[in-house]
Amino acid sequence: MISAYLIHIAIIICIEVILALSLQISIGYTGLLNLGHIAFFGIGAYASALLVMNGTPWIIAFLCAGIVPMIFAFLLSIPTNKLKGDYLALATVGFSFVIYALMLNWTSLTRGPLGIPGITKPILFGIRFSDNAIFLILALVIAALTYYVLYRIVKSPFGLTLQAVRDDEDAAKALGKNTFKIKTIGLMISAFFAGIAGCIYAHYITFIDPSSFAMMMIIPIVCMVIIGGLASLKGTLIATVILVLIPEMLRFVGMPSSILGPARQIIYALILIFILIYKPKGFYGKVVLS
Repeated sequence: MISAYLIHIAIIICIEVILALSLQISIGYTGLLNLGHIAFFGIGAYASALLVMNGTPWIIAFLCAGIVPMIFAFLLSIPTNKLKGDYLALATVGFSFVIYALMLNWTSLTRGPLGIPGITKPILFGIRFSDNAIFLILALVIAALTYYVLYRIVKSPFGLTLQAVRDDEDAAKALGKNTFKIKTIGLMISAFFAGIAGCIYAHYITFIDPSSFAMMMIIPIVCMVIIGGLASLKGTLIATVILVLIPEMLRFVGMPSSILGPARQIIYALILIFILIYKPKGFYGKVVLS
């Protein structure tokens, strides 16, 4: 029983790590205060689930789960090109509400509030990842590959250019950089991996509905990014593990389920306030949230 529970927590950590790392690319490295990131997560989940339920091989659905949110990210970047800071945050919140409304009301495609049940487990190279222990291996591999790929991106010349645009966009423009293109690519990379996290989530839980991708779901992910430190993949990884494990400890104190959910949000808020007051850059942050 305990081992099954630990395996479940480990899989959730892998999913949250991928989602938080992808948001770090958007906020920490590109400087885009994207509060609509959970929409990309949901788009990836629905894209993969719908494709697999209609007979598409899982590996193709997996790739589409990243590509479809990338397309949405590109479309989002066009009207928000001139927006910064709070204005961009509000625009991305609006985008998240639009996607949520589509999931809820486009019943012919998403089944609306009824959700999509019976999502099949992944099948890769003839192996069905139906057992959670085997699924954990898949989740760990994808999470590790995500960390590696994003690490190589941020350490590449393009990653340094991303950070230059984040620090001083006008100076980057003066040096001849196409900042719109750079920010758009940064947002698209972020959306791709958010969609990948959504794919893993959908095929692990085997049921998705719009409530899984409501606006409030972005709060713990943003906390992971800020507490770990902006522009720090290592910090995000550590913060994600901590923020997933700490609320889980409440399960062992006999707390009613009706209180457990709000208690988690309170814990996230308290940790975030403490970090912002006493360690504004987070665990390993290189810049301060402005």
